[in-house]
Amino acid sequence: MRAVIQRVTRAEVRVDGKSVSSIGPGLAVLVGVAAGDSLDDAVVLADKVVGLRVFPDGSGKMNLSVVDAGGSILVVSQFTLHGDVRRGRRPSFTAAADPAFAEPLIESLVGLIGRSIPVASGRFGASMQLDLVNDGPVTIILEVIDGRVI
Repeated sequence: MRAVIQRVTRAEVRVDGKSVSSIGPGLAVLVGVAAGDSLDDAVVLADKVVGLRVFPDGSGKMNLSVVDAGGSILVVSQFTLHGDVRRGRRPSFTAAADPAFAEPLIESLVGLIGRSIPVASGRFGASMQLDLVNDGPVTIILEVIDGRVI
């Protein structure tokens, strides 16, 4: 699983011009599921995202997790994170998981995160518009393969 994590002051997902979910301060997490990913990868990713210390403490040092900071998380599936542009100019998405495989893993990830903190999500497979304000800016890229962060 590959994730792009952004610390945000707010984030919202719209489908067909209508808001389907939104958060205030917290993390926007764009997640791409690869063909070989597993539930173990989702467990590791959820734990890492929830515990990631990217929020400022009283001294302004990034030392607090989203839980410590009282924030929430917005998870948005994004198969294009597995786009391969090594050849040509048109991305190949062959590394991305089939939607029937990816959707349950995204739902599991959302459920795992929701055990610790308020979580919202986009609509799997829909054409979504994501509106967010990156705070900092702070952007972290994570990849979990075979249950390990690489």
